[in-house]
Amino acid sequence: MGIAEGLASVRSEIAAAARRAGRDPASVTLIAVSKGFPAAAAAAAAAAGAVDLGENRVQEALEKMEALGEGALAIRWHLIGRLQTNKVRLLQGRFTLFHALDRAELADALQRRLTAEGRRLPVLMEVNVGGETTKAGTTAADAPALARRIAACDALELRGLMTVAPPVPDPEAARPFFSELRRLRDRIAADLGRPLPELSMGMSGDYPVAVEEGATLVRVGRAIFGERNPA
Repeated sequence: MGIAEGLASVRSEIAAAARRAGRDPASVTLIAVSKGFPAAAAAAAAAAGAVDLGENRVQEALEKMEALGEGALAIRWHLIGRLQTNKVRLLQGRFTLFHALDRAELADALQRRLTAEGRRLPVLMEVNVGGETTKAGTTAADAPALARRIAACDALELRGLMTVAPPVPDPEAARPFFSELRRLRDRIAADLGRPLPELSMGMSGDYPVAVEEGATLVRVGRAIFGERNPA
């Protein structure tokens, strides 16, 4: 199955899941995760109608933007992976949304850099709902305090929450993690007294369940691009 067919299949699954949940399929944004694939694959996805592309690493994203030239301007680029504070300078207004703000140190570094550049960046707070020691993300217990810290940064626009669910053999087993993130988002929004409309959750193995649980952004790579080359 090619990239265009993969995109069409994922969009069909998203629409079906949204209808099962009584939602408008248009309320879900599909992010085609091109990390680990060449720029040609990202270009093929864009040519097939993918408007939103996701990358884990700033450097890889910038290389693809350069390779795509003017074609990169029509894409909304999402930075979905962990960001080191010394890489904040590389963002340079290139990204539509940063999904993985997970610590106060990074919020402060972004605030300083963005203020100096006169920019504002929409962000999501990453929460490690599964409590996995190998994954990034603040804990659910610490999330409200971190959300308040981010909300106090006027160069950051907190739009919602993100999570990576633990790998499970049955997508249904991921449902409790998605519902937990939704409930946590609702509590934090109430605490802040402002809406947090975005929930970034769901990947190739579980995105239909995530949509049923309220995902507004799903990050899908393998189901669109195929298996990555381990090299």
